[in-house]
Amino acid sequence: MKPISEPVSKTGDAARLPLLKGLILVTGLALAALSWYAFSHWLRGDADTTWYPPETGCDLHSAPCSATLGNHGHMTFAIDVEERIEALEILPLDVNIEGIEATAVTVNFVGRDMDMGLHRFALNATGGGHFHGQGQVSVCTQAVMPWRARVIVKTPEGRLGSWFDFDVIRS
Repeated sequence: MKPISEPVSKTGDAARLPLLKGLILVTGLALAALSWYAFSHWLRGDADTTWYPPETGCDLHSAPCSATLGNHGHMTFAIDVEERIEALEILPLDVNIEGIEATAVTVNFVGRDMDMGLHRFALNATGGGHFHGQGQVSVCTQAVMPWRARVIVKTPEGRLGSWFDFDVIRS
């Protein structure tokens, strides 16, 4: 004679279903956040750039800043504003390249202390190693937002770049 098994209780399975759905949701959100982070770094596209430090004493609020690009040449970067650099204002960007042929210039604004998204601006060549365009930094909830302008110069020898730090005070 066969032993009679007791019916399986469905209450235990029903109690685990919301927990399982919650874990699936948390896992999906974590994968989405990780994918966004990896994709944003891939979009920045500066892994093949050779970086050179800026010259000391730079204050983009009041004057252009410069960097020597190794043995290749010299770069000057300016944000032409009357007073201070402000968030959400259209910023005239100027780059002058000396000593090397530049085929393209881009400026990326990057939050130094937090990820503020991708702010990439391609500048137009105006002749004689001069590039001009417009850019913009976004607003932040902090009273002072530290930004970095990363200027990338495309040359026949490869991509060269430098960075210039500045702060934007929330008004």
